[in-house]
Amino acid sequence: MIEKTELNRGWMLSCNVTGRRDLPAEIPAHVPGCVHLDLLANRLIPDPYLDVNEITNDWIGKEDWTYRCSFDASPDAGKVHELVFEGLDTVATIVLNGEELGRTFNMHRIYRFDVSKRLKQDANELVVTFRSAYAYGAEMEAHYGYRPNNYPGPGNLMRKMACNFGWDWGPTLVTSGIWKPVRLESWQRARLAETRVSPTLAGGDGRVTVRASVERHDGVPAKLVATIAGVSHVAEFPEGTDEVEFQLTVPTPQIWWPHHLGAQPLYPIQIELRDGVSDDLLDSYSKQIGFRSVRLYTSPDEHGSAFTFVINDVPLFLCGANWIPDDCFPSRVSAERYISRIEEAKAANINLLRVWGGGIFERDEFYEACDRAGMLVWQDFLFACASYPEEEPLRSEVEAEVRDNVVRLMPHPSLIVWSGNNENIWGFNEWGWRPIIKEGVSWGLGYYLDVLPKLCSELDPDRPYYPGSPYSGTMEIEPNADEHGCKHIWDVWNDVGYEVYRNYIPRFCSEFGWQAPPNWATIEESVHDTPLTPVSNGVFHHQKATQGNDKLIRGLAGHLPVPQTMDDWHFATQLNQARAIRFAIEHMRSHRDVCKGAVVWQFNDCWPVTSWAALDSAGRRKPLWYAMQQAFDPRLLTIQPRNGGLAAVAVNERTLFWRAKISGKRLRLDGTVLAEFEFWRLLCDRFEAKEFPLPADIAAPDDAGDELIVVQMLDRRAFHYFVEDIDLKLPAPQASIELSATTDGYAVKVTAETLLKDLCLMADRLDPDAVVDSMLVTLLPGESHVFALRTAKALSVGDISMGSVLRSANDLVARN
Repeated sequence: MIEKTELNRGWMLSCNVTGRRDLPAEIPAHVPGCVHLDLLANRLIPDPYLDVNEITNDWIGKEDWTYRCSFDASPDAGKVHELVFEGLDTVATIVLNGEELGRTFNMHRIYRFDVSKRLKQDANELVVTFRSAYAYGAEMEAHYGYRPNNYPGPGNLMRKMACNFGWDWGPTLVTSGIWKPVRLESWQRARLAETRVSPTLAGGDGRVTVRASVERHDGVPAKLVATIAGVSHVAEFPEGTDEVEFQLTVPTPQIWWPHHLGAQPLYPIQIELRDGVSDDLLDSYSKQIGFRSVRLYTSPDEHGSAFTFVINDVPLFLCGANWIPDDCFPSRVSAERYISRIEEAKAANINLLRVWGGGIFERDEFYEACDRAGMLVWQDFLFACASYPEEEPLRSEVEAEVRDNVVRLMPHPSLIVWSGNNENIWGFNEWGWRPIIKEGVSWGLGYYLDVLPKLCSELDPDRPYYPGSPYSGTMEIEPNADEHGCKHIWDVWNDVGYEVYRNYIPRFCSEFGWQAPPNWATIEESVHDTPLTPVSNGVFHHQKATQGNDKLIRGLAGHLPVPQTMDDWHFATQLNQARAIRFAIEHMRSHRDVCKGAVVWQFNDCWPVTSWAALDSAGRRKPLWYAMQQAFDPRLLTIQPRNGGLAAVAVNERTLFWRAKISGKRLRLDGTVLAEFEFWRLLCDRFEAKEFPLPADIAAPDDAGDELIVVQMLDRRAFHYFVEDIDLKLPAPQASIELSATTDGYAVKVTAETLLKDLCLMADRLDPDAVVDSMLVTLLPGESHVFALRTAKALSVGDISMGSVLRSANDLVARN
């Protein structure tokens, strides 16, 4: 059996520029980790997450750094000894006992070096020197020539996390280091070199295809023994080859489903490499796998061409969000943090996370957590917002990286698609790249249309591949077309108000978003300006989008008044973000016969920042999180414009039909009923959007500024206002508040004395660790709502103040 020795202790770090900033000659280092974290742990730099400290750390990415450790070994001449690096960031030279083992140029792949002839008895010195990514990037630009890039730095000229160099939601913190585990492996006779496990459904049975190759030391006969769910198979390696392929059939397994439809049964598969003569165990492979089928339906239809994921033969509407690296320093994202974030996504009724192409292939723990949670995963290959050379040495690095990660991730049932790139085909067509990229100069298209699909077909033929996002399905049609493929909507937010979302009915929207600041407690923890204002130095520095603050204010136009205080600016922009995305999602879901997915940009943050995220960098839920929870409810009731009037639209993503009385009222804001209707019964089948035209006396107001519509179907309720808040006669908010203790906090009962629109309890204003179960609640006069507040802090009813802890749209309108 393979002996594995983790090399995670005794590392020291040094800067290769002598006397740089009075750094010690050697700095204790943590592996896995990176230079920034080691400097931070040793109190040698200020925390780059705070204030404007990011800019004081720019020098780190421009220097070369060396990691050094000593480890004991007992080399055996009868064994192969290999150093295995799971992740090196990025341009590194590895030296053992004074001899160079090799050089690396890729953050996203595994490196293995045979050290059998270099390993010494007892003490061995391992040195890993990292070259500045900036210096290497300059060399590569001289080699390839200039390639357009929408963001700073040379991330498109090397295989490194692109957002390391800065993005419109993230800082420029250019890392170096041993960011994943490193170990010494010792083995004899043979080891598994590559193991590809592809589970799927074949009718009612589960089918597992296993393709494996071995590396041999002494030509020993070898065999594989595979076991799953009581089914075993023994495969002998044919003479003269080191590869084998076979299938196992599991009769009538339980099927793996996304969480909103069913359970997530997982089956352990064990594959053992054994000596063909002695039956000794030489190596092993184990995974938890699930049985499900997936295909991506893209055929032409009456609307253009479809973009529909079909899971277990069920065409689905996917309720998704984009995932970025959860930390600027990925090595400190723990398995527990992955689990927490994915559970937060699940609680928001998200069933798909798109792992975006400007980041990383996440660690195994991320995909394992998604498997257990029933969270579908769309995985971009790592190309984003730039043109990429297709020449050497980049091409070979891409191929090796893709092979490593496809093989590693393909067993996961949560993973449903490989996608070639983020916005690069769109960029070539519409961002002015064409005049810059001369005829015959590569820009990445060969990866997306040739290299990647061929590798996916070879390695993982049971999972769909799509060339990019957005992409229409052909280079003959504009890549971001409404009627074909997947679409990104970014004129909304960048140029126009969120009401323009209704101009689009995409086949699948894989990016759309709206900005807002992080939660108040997160701002206070990360920025220490006095006073805090939208343009105070720290707050402004943590807004990375070009003209981002201007767009926040412009986006309020026609909806909410311009806020006059920092508190109102913070709440108004968070509320507007939540409303914009809720508006877009409800619109797209109401057209589910055409549109089959809405994937919000973005779910998470990597540092404290004004961004498009629903969950800020501290893991706190912004109001957007609650808007997504409501708008992604598997049973949604919404009011939408239809045929010159209004219709209530019931949308059902559950497995059972939804049948209930539907009723509605047109009311004054003071609660006076002006018209009402009742219909027995509305039937909405599973996976259907059912429209119910509202009667004319409901849909037409007498006084648009003083009226609203409320429609109800069981416990689901939808509201419609005839004008925006800025023209709505919202009263000053009045309510009574009751507070009662619970096992984990308090129940906060709010009884409205006036209409309260989009009532929010801002939990972090009471306690930075507090969490509330609901937000964006609208109450008619006399109605009550109970907020479940989870906190360990002692509170009194006096702490729950209107206009500070309890906020509503009324605050913003009535004050202006």
